[in-house]
Amino acid sequence: MQILKILFKNAFRHKLRTGLTVLSIAIAILSFGLLRTVISAWYAGVEASSASRLVTRNSVSLIFPLPLSYKDKIRHIEGVNTVSYGNWFGGVYVDEKNFFANFAVEPRSYLVLHPEYKLTEDEQKAFFRDRKAFIAGRKLVERFGWKMGDIVILKGTIFPGNWEFVLRGIYKGKDKNTDESQFLLHWDYLNETLKKKAPGRADQVGFYMVGVTKPELSTQVALHIDKTFKNSIAETLTETEKAFQMSFVSLSDAIITAIRLVSFVVIVIILAVVANTMAMTSRERIGEYAVFKTLGFGGWRIAGLIFGESLIISMMGCVTGIVLTFPAANAFGKAVGEFFPVFNIEVETLLLCVAASMLVGILSAVIPTYRAIKIPIAEGLRSIG
Repeated sequence: MQILKILFKNAFRHKLRTGLTVLSIAIAILSFGLLRTVISAWYAGVEASSASRLVTRNSVSLIFPLPLSYKDKIRHIEGVNTVSYGNWFGGVYVDEKNFFANFAVEPRSYLVLHPEYKLTEDEQKAFFRDRKAFIAGRKLVERFGWKMGDIVILKGTIFPGNWEFVLRGIYKGKDKNTDESQFLLHWDYLNETLKKKAPGRADQVGFYMVGVTKPELSTQVALHIDKTFKNSIAETLTETEKAFQMSFVSLSDAIITAIRLVSFVVIVIILAVVANTMAMTSRERIGEYAVFKTLGFGGWRIAGLIFGESLIISMMGCVTGIVLTFPAANAFGKAVGEFFPVFNIEVETLLLCVAASMLVGILSAVIPTYRAIKIPIAEGLRSIG
């Protein structure tokens, strides 16, 4: 404890300079934490993917449909236990700025395949019973202030017209990575309407969600599905849900790489700030270190004082920055909720902040320590801090 007191007193000998250094580190850690959280938010869908779910789509492109008749053939493939299907609905609520994901799905099988969407039994029954019903995630409902029983109208873009739905359930995520901003409606409602207005587009789905009995069978089942529909009118491409999500993330690869680079530049900036502070501190105390040497203090003890002081300054900035990151991320997450439905600070991000601060504290003390140890006692005593 005594050594900690000494280190703290040394660190705050020049209060203004130390305070500004701590503030600089805190801002840098805050920036680093937010940038890393943005990257994590990009991969949230990938992280939330299940290893036992496959996605089957048209091999040409996701925008091309598949026949509904594929459902039974897929279900009879060995290793498949559940098959669901759906379409990207692409509806707009009031204004195009109010973007959110909305899918027309087969509700029973879709919810079986997505146990992370938690609904009460009454909400599930109400959703299954009413073909004009929809369920929405908690965050989406809070965003627009909807209440149970509210009628919501979406303007169709892919499927033209004004589509009227009734809110019958509000799902909550099983864990923090679950997307609570989705809007799910009945595929049958969409299909029946298409049969009347555009029969040529009916009985077609945008994707199949396939549940496998064991995750280790995923590759085998995917190959079997694609082989079944090879040389058909609509060949399929089946991949794990994780790979499917990654295909969307890869579209933003250049942006993610740029954000990663900026986050590391932030660390270099912290290093420069702390190194400058420690260099000034060390230069001012060369005379003191010379006196220590005269009194018999070895190089390791002097090094411990300098490294300890540097680590205290960097870790104080780190703690302050981490504390500030939580409210900042919360505010940022609300502001960009339509783009990043899951915006949580990962434990890995916090560990990276701590590791980066410790690394900066250690590296910035190397040169001042070397100078303090190597300088001759006589020269040190002559120096003026």
